[in-house]
Amino acid sequence: MTTVGILGAGGMGNVHANHYRKMPDVDLVVYDVDRDRRAQFADRHRAGTMESLEQILDRCDVADVCLPTDLHAEIGVRCLEAGRPTLMEKPMAASTSDARRLIEASRESATPLMPGQVVRFFPEFATARRLVLEGAVGTPAAVRMRRGGKAPQGAGGWFKDHTRSGGVLLDLAVHDFDWLRWTLGEVVQVYSRSVRMSPATPETVEGDYALTTLTFDSGCVAHVESTWLDPSGFRAAFEVCGSDGMIEYDSRQASTLRTVTEAMTRAEAPLAGDDDPYFRQLRGFLDAVRDHAELPVRAEDGFAAVAIAEAAIESCRTGTPTIPNAL
Repeated sequence: MTTVGILGAGGMGNVHANHYRKMPDVDLVVYDVDRDRRAQFADRHRAGTMESLEQILDRCDVADVCLPTDLHAEIGVRCLEAGRPTLMEKPMAASTSDARRLIEASRESATPLMPGQVVRFFPEFATARRLVLEGAVGTPAAVRMRRGGKAPQGAGGWFKDHTRSGGVLLDLAVHDFDWLRWTLGEVVQVYSRSVRMSPATPETVEGDYALTTLTFDSGCVAHVESTWLDPSGFRAAFEVCGSDGMIEYDSRQASTLRTVTEAMTRAEAPLAGDDDPYFRQLRGFLDAVRDHAELPVRAEDGFAAVAIAEAAIESCRTGTPTIPNAL
């Protein structure tokens, strides 16, 4: 039996717990600074509650960090120094300097660290990558990706504070930056523009829209649309165009069931519980730790995705192309 310590009883902590609860070999314990939220989480998921970070690290076998992004480095380093294999919810860290701290702590303690880049586990994205690598579209030349919906809130509205969340480029586009690099290779230049970072945007605007152009060492170019300004609900889409063809996907077109109410819009996929992307990500992490095997996503890949997002933010601020930091 593996005891998983979930740090953070908010949105992603609950998502992860829902899937851990499908695993008969997992026990859950949780720590959150908000006692009421912690108690509700424990009741919902039949989890033990811990009163401090030290207590949960004493109790758990592995750590799953689902805290606001600005806390990732500090808490993650403590988990790794305690020798607890750590799954770090995306983005891996708030900056490349923080991501580097996590990687150094992982190496020095010889403790596994995996970033939660869950898009790699979605069947549509995994299949598209496989087809690209198999040459189905010939030589990739241009890619267009789109992701987003309404602006998230988070406990205390931390997503709206871009000094904490990194905004749409770090929190949301990091999914696409990771998938693109995983599929197409290294990024050599980043150019981005953002509504939120425009001097003309009123301070009352909570969301954001960014358009980022990535140039790869192969010469391929990708355009990444990222938005927290779409009131119609979440949508993810992509087109991969090459010398011999095109692959396309749109989550709004592919859903077999779509539920819309005043409070929310939800698309359902025809997947069994153990084929859900989050389940596969968490199961892959636990199995790799147990078997002392290679992690499904490397910490270095998490760093690279943060580096691209950081370069995009810098490009928005300066109005010029930038180069991602190297590890």
